[in-house]
Amino acid sequence: MGDEVLVRQDGAVGRIVLDRPRALNSLTHGMVLDVRAALDAWAGDDTVRVVVLTGAGERGLCAGGDIRMFHDDAKLGGAGTRAFLRDEYRLNELISRYPKPYVAVMDGITMGGGVGVSAHGSVRIVTERSVVALPETRIGLVPDVGGSRLLSRAPGELGTHLGLSAASMTPGDALLCGFADHFVPSAKLPELLAGLDAAPVAEVVARYAEAAPTAPLAEQRAWIDACYAADSVEEIVARLVASGVPEAKQAAEELAERSPTMLKVTLSALRRARSHGSLAESLEQEYRVSCTAVAHHDLVEGIRAQVVDKDRNPRWSPATLAEVDERAVAAFFEPPAGGDLRLTRVDG
Repeated sequence: MGDEVLVRQDGAVGRIVLDRPRALNSLTHGMVLDVRAALDAWAGDDTVRVVVLTGAGERGLCAGGDIRMFHDDAKLGGAGTRAFLRDEYRLNELISRYPKPYVAVMDGITMGGGVGVSAHGSVRIVTERSVVALPETRIGLVPDVGGSRLLSRAPGELGTHLGLSAASMTPGDALLCGFADHFVPSAKLPELLAGLDAAPVAEVVARYAEAAPTAPLAEQRAWIDACYAADSVEEIVARLVASGVPEAKQAAEELAERSPTMLKVTLSALRRARSHGSLAESLEQEYRVSCTAVAHHDLVEGIRAQVVDKDRNPRWSPATLAEVDERAVAAFFEPPAGGDLRLTRVDG
């Protein structure tokens, strides 16, 4: 194991701690492999009854993948990023079918890759500090780590709104949209986690869970469902602008800041994911999309603008929705040059 993932067994509890607090526990390739190794080792170990995932520090579980690495590697051809994504997506799928209770504590910031290692677990806990998001369109990417499946299964068009705009979810929103199962005040987490060795998971969680907080998105369903039901990004934007709702106008302004190409690819990915029969199928689609995105101008440019130079002024190419060729969008869903993910073949 590396020094960025802490793995230990406390009685019948296997504990995994993402330990890069200065980087908000952002995932490196080595961390993905270390988490996978721990899960593989414990799957057949009868002394481990439950697995718990937490993040070091006070700020969050995990802010996502190490996007600076994506930026630097993409400029060199993207082979390292594709290898990272292949192993990350395999880990996401394993978590979804792990044979033992997998308790993910989504305390604080839980975004991108952090959603991938938590929201597919069997017991997903949010606190009053939780901020959950799939913010990929902000940096010229498309929601991944199984996010397309989660978003496609959210009530109404909430997932379409979240996926395109990259908006954050409150704890209540995360529960409403199917990204979490239980709300537990952060002050009660130590007692909850300590109790998992002595009693069944469901019993312990029920002891500390409280009623779900309000979900702001629930109050905005009317305009979200009406606007995002459109079949094109252009029509979605037009409906948002014409709705007369201040929040809708703000959403339209946010979409105007995103990569036009990635908005169109995201909408197509979310619509396709609605017909998928499994997380594996969505991850296989995401791998195709992400491999193409790694080679696209907008990924490097988006990360440059948001993280490297921080000028917040990305120069997308194409620069407008009207200039995005539908054939270019369709190409994101073609098999990548290095081959498909083939989760069903790899993991059974």
